Amino acid sequence: MFLTDPGLRLARAELDVAALRQRVIANNVANVNTPGFKKKAVRFEEFLRRALEERRLGLVTTDPRHLQPRLDIRPQVVTPPAVTMRLDGNNVDLEEEMVTLVANTLVYQTMAQEAGKRLGLLSHVITGGTRV
Repeated sequence: MFLTDPGLRLARAELDVAALRQRVIANNVANVNTPGFKKKAVRFEEFLRRALEERRLGLVTTDPRHLQPRLDIRPQVVTPPAVTMRLDGNNVDLEEEMVTLVANTLVYQTMAQEAGKRLGLLSHVITGGTRV
C-alpha cells in the first residue's frame, strides 16, 4: 500500500517536474544574450489540475479492492507566446527567470521534505520502529 501512496507518487512527480523546470530555466539564462532565442517554460500544474478534476468524474468502484485509475500526466516544455523584448529577437527576461527559479526551488524543497517524511515513515514501519 505504501509504495502506491498517492502522496508519495505526487511528490515524486513534482520533484521530476521541478528538476525539468530547473534545466529549462538554466537554458533560458544561458541564452540570455543569444540573438533570436525564445525562452521556454514547463507546463504541468494545469494538466494535473485538469486530470484530478476528470478523475472525480471518472470510474466508479464498488469495492475497495478495485484498482484505481492511474494519473499519467507528463510535463511539456513549451515556448510561451511572448512579445519580443529586444531588437535582437531574444525575449528572455533575466529577472523573471530568477523569480521563477526561486519559486521552483521552494517547490522542490517542499516536495523533497514531503517525500522524505513519507519514506521515513516507511522505514520506521519496515524496521518495526527500531533504529538500524
